[in-house]
Amino acid sequence: MGGDLGPKAVVEGIGYALKRWPERQTRYLLHGDEAALGPLLLKHPKVAAVCELRHSDTLVQMTDKPAEAVRRARGSSMWNAIQSVKSGEAHAVVSSGNTGALMAISKVILRMKKGIHRPAISANWPTPKGHTVVLDVGANVQCGATQLVEFAIMGEAYHRAVFGGEHPSVGLLNVGQEELKGNDIVREADGLIRNSGLDMAYKGFIEGNDISAGIIDVVVTDGFTGNIALKTAEGTARLVAGWVREALTSSFFAKLAAGLLALGALDRLKRRMDPRYINGGVLLGLKGIVVKSHGGADGEGFASALGLAQVMAKSDFMSQIRKNLDKFASFEEQDIAAAS
Repeated sequence: MGGDLGPKAVVEGIGYALKRWPERQTRYLLHGDEAALGPLLLKHPKVAAVCELRHSDTLVQMTDKPAEAVRRARGSSMWNAIQSVKSGEAHAVVSSGNTGALMAISKVILRMKKGIHRPAISANWPTPKGHTVVLDVGANVQCGATQLVEFAIMGEAYHRAVFGGEHPSVGLLNVGQEELKGNDIVREADGLIRNSGLDMAYKGFIEGNDISAGIIDVVVTDGFTGNIALKTAEGTARLVAGWVREALTSSFFAKLAAGLLALGALDRLKRRMDPRYINGGVLLGLKGIVVKSHGGADGEGFASALGLAQVMAKSDFMSQIRKNLDKFASFEEQDIAAAS
């Protein structure tokens, strides 16, 4: 029920998902207002055929503060959707609603995995070599060094689960690659990763321009920096796309060239630059799969978030992070014992 377009984007998103991945046998539980969802399903019979509607009398508002949402959310569409993952009735939950509320309610219902103090939101960043995973992109404005190490562990396992590859490279986002650059927290996290014996291809510090270059598979940062970087990249993509569109419609010959390019090349370029095709961030660290869709996503954008949830549901991400979490916990225990 959340998001700028409300349930319309959700129902249309399922329709797009059916077209993109016809081989996937996915069914959907739609939690929300039957009066709003029912007419939409009547307009999309193919979507209705794979959906089960669960009526909810209340919903979490986009303006609700997380603490308020948790107190008042029981029985809401967001609460019931997350609860369906807790009960095992659903394998994953996708929402375009209030990010803070989704995070808070998910923590209450699903709880955190052992060894994880805070969840992180991941983003899949397109690069010339594929995708770079960036986390956190908004869940934690302030992070300690230990949380950044946990993000590195989760991000590395997430990249393997979604994109494959045995040893994805990991880097800490910093203002420079030199050891003395950055604040105390980033430098401390660097030392913890290097000294804790994690099974990880850690490459040290990287800079902002390295993200889009694709030289690193997993970029770790706090939610404040990560969210600004993500929104800046999305805005830049839209700006460049606008310039390309303007250039290709500025004259008759430009339109003729655009017509020739539209035979395939222009469509491929548009798809690579369109943020809708990489929409969806996983709330990593929970005992269940929760995917946050961008609040402004339309049907095509929401379909991308659904596709990500499907991949995560079939992956072994939950078990993949356990080995390194146990190693890091053991290292911290030894460090505390040595200090005492």
